[in-house]
Amino acid sequence: MTGSIQGLQRFESPGKGRALRVTRAFKVGELLFSSAAYSYVLSAKERGCYCEFCFSRKNGLAKCGKCKKAFYCNVKCQKGDWAMHKLECSAMTAFREKWCPSETARLVARILAKKKTQKERCVSERMLLIGEMQSHVEDIDNEKREMSEADIAELHRFYSKNLDFPDHKDLLTLFSQVACNGFTVEDDELSHLGTAVYPDVALINHSCLPSVIVTYNGTSAEVRAVRDMKPGDEVLISYIDLLYPTDDRNTRLRESYFFTCDCQECESKSKDKAKLKLRKKSDPIEPEVISNMVRYARRSIRKFRSLLQCSLDSVAPPSELLEMCEQTLEEMGTVFHDSNVFMLHMMYQAMGVCLYMDDVEGAIRYGEKILQPYMQLYPPYSLNVCSMYLKMGRLYMVMEKHAGGIKALKKAMAIMEVTHGKDHFYLTEMRKEIAQK
Repeated sequence: MTGSIQGLQRFESPGKGRALRVTRAFKVGELLFSSAAYSYVLSAKERGCYCEFCFSRKNGLAKCGKCKKAFYCNVKCQKGDWAMHKLECSAMTAFREKWCPSETARLVARILAKKKTQKERCVSERMLLIGEMQSHVEDIDNEKREMSEADIAELHRFYSKNLDFPDHKDLLTLFSQVACNGFTVEDDELSHLGTAVYPDVALINHSCLPSVIVTYNGTSAEVRAVRDMKPGDEVLISYIDLLYPTDDRNTRLRESYFFTCDCQECESKSKDKAKLKLRKKSDPIEPEVISNMVRYARRSIRKFRSLLQCSLDSVAPPSELLEMCEQTLEEMGTVFHDSNVFMLHMMYQAMGVCLYMDDVEGAIRYGEKILQPYMQLYPPYSLNVCSMYLKMGRLYMVMEKHAGGIKALKKAMAIMEVTHGKDHFYLTEMRKEIAQK
């Protein structure tokens, strides 16, 4: 891969293993490289809205004549996807409502099919990179191992007629590789569209001070500089949400990727005080009170995630989720400032519930509290800040507050011109959206 892309070089980074670095200067917003997915899958929840093959969003998609569940732009896209869709088409028809493999199992099935095809033709560099992808199968805890075992069971149940499987140990390794190296493909508002494997992009190591950002153009990943880079600089992305303080970020990295970050920000913890800002009071707040509230906040986040899953399973009503958000915000607000990241987290969840309930005014009320702290706490050219401007701009438009909507959309566009490139179709559509107002 790197040999064919000017300005990039693969190397062994001390303590990190495989890595990429630049061999020439790159400016902010400049494209380092674009990478086609080795394998990808559209989320089942987005079927009917996006083309299974190219991930284009449009009205009037044509459905597969057999299963009636996959949708395409045209015959060309349908033919292009058949090698992968045939793994599922007959199974969906046979199992009907009982067809329910996880997205990870679906992606692994496609990787196995792709590997078989490539072995029959030749061993490509991209296939070799798949084999080199990091695996921590020996490090995963019991819960994650049980999830992998469940995925393997689904693989055998739903795909046994179309695939030959490697032995159990190799399947566990492959699922671990996908967990560590898979990418969530997202739209302009960071909504989940699908999952993909990009072996070239997987070479890039993590930093909480990233030099590049990964965005998506259809099913391709694009890597652009968010800092000026000079020859010899390592290419670094963030694997996680950077909003949270150092301890929380590293907990997430250990749980998901089995390492601790030692970047300059993690060493200095320079933003932690602002991220954990306290409410001003006449008497100083005792350290024990603060630590107890942090523990309460973390427990509340875990509980909300559990309730959210119940809601997705039609058990917990949205009103219960919103009530929990409001109660948690009230409790945390006795100690935390409104710009504290745990407050922001729960406000963002409340905003999402309001949107689900079509409470536009409620969503705007929470969004307006979130935006300014986001700008201060996230790095420049953050997709999280961009998606908030997009959401707010579109909500203002719904409320016919066109001046505020256009202002927010233009701020989003300024970020996207760096993160997505000035010619990205998201920007083309937004320019049309603004012009119509």
